[in-house]
Amino acid sequence: MKLRQKVIFLAITPLILALFAIALAVRHQAGTLAQQQRDTIQQAYLASKEAELKHYVALASHSVAQLYDSGRKDPATLAEAKRILSALSYGDDGYFFIYDMRGNNLMHPRQPELVGQNLWELKDQDGNPTIQRLLQRARAGGGLERYFWVKPSTHKAAPKLGYVIAMPDWGWMLGTGIYLDDVDQALAKIDAQQSGNIDNTMLWIAAIAIASALAVGSSGLALNISELRVADAKLKALAQRVVESQEEERARLSRDLHDGISQWLVSIKLQIEAGIIRLTGDAGQRQAAQAVFEHTAEQLNNVLGEVRRISHNLRPAILDDLGLAAALAHLAEEVTLSSATPVHFSAEGATDSLPDMANTVLFRIAQEALTNIGRHAGAGRIDINLAGDAAGVSLTVRDDGAGFDADGIALHPQRGIGLRNMMERMEAIGGRFDISSSAAGTTVLARAHNHGTPT
Repeated sequence: MKLRQKVIFLAITPLILALFAIALAVRHQAGTLAQQQRDTIQQAYLASKEAELKHYVALASHSVAQLYDSGRKDPATLAEAKRILSALSYGDDGYFFIYDMRGNNLMHPRQPELVGQNLWELKDQDGNPTIQRLLQRARAGGGLERYFWVKPSTHKAAPKLGYVIAMPDWGWMLGTGIYLDDVDQALAKIDAQQSGNIDNTMLWIAAIAIASALAVGSSGLALNISELRVADAKLKALAQRVVESQEEERARLSRDLHDGISQWLVSIKLQIEAGIIRLTGDAGQRQAAQAVFEHTAEQLNNVLGEVRRISHNLRPAILDDLGLAAALAHLAEEVTLSSATPVHFSAEGATDSLPDMANTVLFRIAQEALTNIGRHAGAGRIDINLAGDAAGVSLTVRDDGAGFDADGIALHPQRGIGLRNMMERMEAIGGRFDISSSAAGTTVLARAHNHGTPT
């Protein structure tokens, strides 16, 4: 995976994980809130139904209160009370029922077949003795009781909430109830709506996550394209400068060979030919030929020195043989002798830990810096310091000459080629390059890291 792809991946992954965590938290909180809301609604709904049942039973007892308070217990009075109560209803599944205290059904408007039967032993689908529990509740002063009973509208057993009271003067238990399956259906509808809302929220979060990932990916792609274009332009400019530098180096080498070595070799050739002619003459001419050959040998030494100078400029052998510190010391001596400007070199710490490429780059930077100082600074003193530590090696070239606008020169399209070359050389090995200049002088700092690893 490329670096840019890793950056995009590392940008998108935390975003997706954060949105996923948010989605889980939202879903958990929404589920908790939905359950709390369901419980609240259920409690409120049941509380209203319980109050409603109490009102129904109170209404039923009031409808026969005149008969009950009369103290009469004759069959006619009881039959009249049953008639009145059987006529009271509220909906298809809302009715009143009467049992005596022994479990005999005395009235059931929706299931008349139960009238006259003893249901003391009747148990619901959970095995609970339904009539016994209702009678027990009535004897305790009346109240609410949950049980299962056949629902008239569906003819199926359903959970029911009943409310019963005792009518001790007549030996009755009067009660009514509501079926809770309607409550369960209403709560199930609420659950479905809440679940739909939660699912919609999750879809929104997923859509936001996808849109965010696409936005980050698109931005990264656009940035990559932009960076690739900039890098391509820089690469082309660098390639052009490399070609120009090569041509300049070839032209310089051609001038050195033509103006120096070539002229000397032509002169040596002519002198050798003249000496050979004189060797065939008398003793005086042979003596003169000896002087010619001695002068020719001296010129050959000059030619060898020039060849060594050119070779040293191309790549000094001392850099490979003795290392960077020795090569810089030799370079300082050469510049001192050739320019009459004193160049002082100092080294401290371990300076031989760099790879060959880094050594070459630092040496070339020192060469370029000394060349620029000689051409433009008019310095009276030059100091070169090479310092090494566990992390890398630093090269400092400092002069006391006239300063210049370093930033302006670096950005100039036609000037500052040497300065840009130094910067690009350090960038190529992952090093750091700084330059500061003022009227008091200029300081060039180049730092290369061991094995090319910045610290």
